[in-house]
Amino acid sequence: MNPLQIGVIGAGHMGRLHAEKVAALRDEGAGIEVAGIVDIIPSRAEELASKVGSTAHTDMRALWAGDDPFTSASSPPVDAVIVAVPTESHYAVVSEALQAGLDVLVEKPIAATLREAERLLALADAGDRILQVGHLEWFNSALESIRDRIREPRFVEAHRMGPFSDRATDIDIVRDLMIHDLDILQQILGEQPDRIEAVGIPVLTKNVDIANARIVFPSGCVANLTASRVSNTPQRKLRFFQRDGCVAIDFLSQSATVFRRHQAAGEPPQILMEEIEVDRTDALLSQLRAFIRAVRTRERPKVDGVGGLDALRTAVRVVDAMQPLLEP
Repeated sequence: MNPLQIGVIGAGHMGRLHAEKVAALRDEGAGIEVAGIVDIIPSRAEELASKVGSTAHTDMRALWAGDDPFTSASSPPVDAVIVAVPTESHYAVVSEALQAGLDVLVEKPIAATLREAERLLALADAGDRILQVGHLEWFNSALESIRDRIREPRFVEAHRMGPFSDRATDIDIVRDLMIHDLDILQQILGEQPDRIEAVGIPVLTKNVDIANARIVFPSGCVANLTASRVSNTPQRKLRFFQRDGCVAIDFLSQSATVFRRHQAAGEPPQILMEEIEVDRTDALLSQLRAFIRAVRTRERPKVDGVGGLDALRTAVRVVDAMQPLLEP
């Protein structure tokens, strides 16, 4: 079987991580190759390509159409690409890759607008292409280990916060970070919100940098979600409160805990805590393995274009709910 040729478009923070994982799997004998590294900054593409043993390009079309007129480099025809460019460029890059007949793993959010996301889904369907969206937390071992313990939650609380960086500042904090928890909630509950109340403010960028949303689902579950990229201490926690107790997930430490009420005969009630055994893994590597499997078997990815669109749709609703407070 010929090696699967995977190109990486975007050599910034996430593109670098993706390229390194592809190279690691190649070196493990996974039957894949790093087909090429693309970035509009030649030196950045060249540096990463040199590190992972691949070729550098400034034009993504070189990955599927031949030589790059700017670098005079060429790559073997690719089977799939990983897209890690700024969100505002997702549609232009992903749509062209899909139309070139490639399977695509694109970083979240799927696109900058709902209209663009809908068009990407249509292109993927028309060409029978795999379109996977990088909602990475589904591959976090903490969530995987405790997923079956979450049953009909009545209240959900999420805190997803961290210090400011210059990454992903082209979008608001809702589409940058809160979208992870929105996607997880909607997939677990199997429904989209009835009502949303939200507040958010810009701090260091022109977009919302800290936000809080109160979300009510048709089942009656209420979620309180907070996301910030201007907080001193990194935090990625999600807690599900249900009739039989509480399920808590810490995505950073990859740990999970179950709290439940217990009352012995003649004794006052107490809270019992159970630490769930978690086999900590590399979530990005697991996500890439899943993408490779989907490309080879044509199975539906865990977070496909439909899931990516659903998450983006609710993220847009959250931002729209805070618009009156954002207007000058």
